[in-house]
Amino acid sequence: MSTISWTEADTVRTAPWHSESATPMPTRITVADDRMTAATAYRLACEGTGLLWRGDYHNGRQLLQAMSRRVDRKGPGPGGSPAESFRLQRRARNHRARVLGKLLVQLEDDHTLALRRAPDVRAACDQAYGTPREPMLIAMTELLGVLGAAQWRAKGVPVPALDAVIHPHYGVFSPVRGEYVDLVARAPIVKADNAFDLGTGTGVLAAVLARRGVGRVVGTDDSPRALTCARENVERLGLSGTIDIVGPALFPDGRADLIVCNPPWLPARPTSALEHGVYDEDSGMLRAFLSGLSEHLEVGGEGWLVLSDLAERLGLRTRADLLALIDAAGLRVVDKIDTAPRHPRAQDRTDPLHAARAAEVTSLWRLVV
Repeated sequence: MSTISWTEADTVRTAPWHSESATPMPTRITVADDRMTAATAYRLACEGTGLLWRGDYHNGRQLLQAMSRRVDRKGPGPGGSPAESFRLQRRARNHRARVLGKLLVQLEDDHTLALRRAPDVRAACDQAYGTPREPMLIAMTELLGVLGAAQWRAKGVPVPALDAVIHPHYGVFSPVRGEYVDLVARAPIVKADNAFDLGTGTGVLAAVLARRGVGRVVGTDDSPRALTCARENVERLGLSGTIDIVGPALFPDGRADLIVCNPPWLPARPTSALEHGVYDEDSGMLRAFLSGLSEHLEVGGEGWLVLSDLAERLGLRTRADLLALIDAAGLRVVDKIDTAPRHPRAQDRTDPLHAARAAEVTSLWRLVV
């Protein structure tokens, strides 16, 4: 954790800088309060100055919203191709995050936020960051994300396929897009005394397999947060006797009758640990899953690849590329089950990627050696 310094009330102060999105710490900091205008804050943030907020908490949120409106005035235009539109949109989103991430707050050594009218953020920060050790500076946007994640964790995400609720943790991909869960819930299981769920995340697919009668399920993940999250969900659902959560790893030891994987759908480089649930650089997890199937499948077993074709529609990967990876791994497709997206972004016509999102198809590929 890097240390950042600033001058406040003629005194030089220091505190560790923390960013879950791997944002570099500002090179300089100025203290800001309720007297600062949005125009000044936006200008300083664009210049790379960190604004350590010492004013009213709700006024700080309003300032952030005003800065956001200024950033959004220069949104990305349409590209000459879907791939170019994707790159422009991602670049604009990263720029937006950098600018808004310059508005900072200080958490005390017990995760208290010592601002006027500030909520009690200690429990949410404990969940995200662990046991507090010392004061630290974070972006207000990150704090708002931590508070939002705590609410999702508390109320959970309904999963109709389980007739239950899954509780995602901060930094763990949430099963709000239910179409991929529904595919696993209805695909025919030929033989499954045991199964692996690779990249289990919240543990939702492992739970679906267990509820479908699979005798033993092993879920894996390379994220410590995901492993903790999945274990808590498995215990809450009363499935600890059927599901083991292990890791960090992709494949567990041994072989299984059924191996399921829902890798990140877009082959682009994640810029932080939080983006690993969305972006899979050079299709690394997809390649590892396909190449490892023959070594880990029991005779007569199946691998289930759950994958959206959004990357194909954006020109980031072709169907021929995917089929070539399957063939190179010595695998054969025996069936493909498709479903259409139901998430709100597929209906958002203001989204530069609307055409690709509206036409997106999510598929479960049934693979055998």
